[in-house]
Amino acid sequence: MSSSNYVQLLGREIHFMDWGPREGEVIVAWHGLARTGRDMDELALHFAERGFRVLCPDTIGRGLSQWSTAPDDEYQLSFYAQLADAFCEQLALDRLHWVGTSMGGAIGMVCASGLAQPRMKQRIASLVLNDNAPELAQSAIERIRSYAGSPPAFDSVLELEAFFRTVYKPYGWLSDAQWRRLTETSTRRLPDGRVTPHYDPAMVRQFVAHPDDYRIWPHYDAIDAPVLCLRGIDSDLVRPETLAAMRGRGPGARGGLQVLEVPGCGHAPALNVPGHLEPIEAFIRAAAG
Repeated sequence: MSSSNYVQLLGREIHFMDWGPREGEVIVAWHGLARTGRDMDELALHFAERGFRVLCPDTIGRGLSQWSTAPDDEYQLSFYAQLADAFCEQLALDRLHWVGTSMGGAIGMVCASGLAQPRMKQRIASLVLNDNAPELAQSAIERIRSYAGSPPAFDSVLELEAFFRTVYKPYGWLSDAQWRRLTETSTRRLPDGRVTPHYDPAMVRQFVAHPDDYRIWPHYDAIDAPVLCLRGIDSDLVRPETLAAMRGRGPGARGGLQVLEVPGCGHAPALNVPGHLEPIEAFIRAAAG
């Protein structure tokens, strides 16, 4: 049902999971800032069982993908969009549906606008933003930076799992097995034998070198594809007033925006239960025609 793969993109080795039949309608599922493509396992399995092909990359500097040797240049949305375009070229993806959590949603907006990568505008048939918007609450960004920029190290994997259960509590309900998989798929050992989250801490340089990187209203305004925005009802990242602004411009003004408030979650819904997955499926099937 799934395979683990590596591809060279723009001189960097990028890891991705490939789920479902090769001939299926394609979904690209892109994870959040300090996470990996394995966060999308439940979503990928759900859609693969329904005949879709689901591709889940690890962003450069995360999971099993190569770390950047030029962090100030490459840890930013414009470079991630270049990687996405190269990914689609390499895999010959002409049409796809994009599901992006947090940072993955922002990359999707930059791609779907066509302003930075014109070919991507033609490829993206629908866009799901999982607790992401063209403008984010600065206080929430600072919260995320506080734990992502200085990842802790622990003597044991169980201690790291306890940390993940605390910082990712806003994801909503996860089973014990899902928490264990989340931990084991985002853990690396340090030279001293301790364990720490599996990403390059320098990826938070994005907020220093590119402080306005997540203010992307021009990209949102240029999107023609239908958009579904899921907001964790307790999210501190996507503010209600931002959703109101989204309804009045860009795809919202053209009748192409749907908004779903997700109960029991903050930033960001884990996309692992029917209440998350079924609305996404209905939206994508409608866009697929």
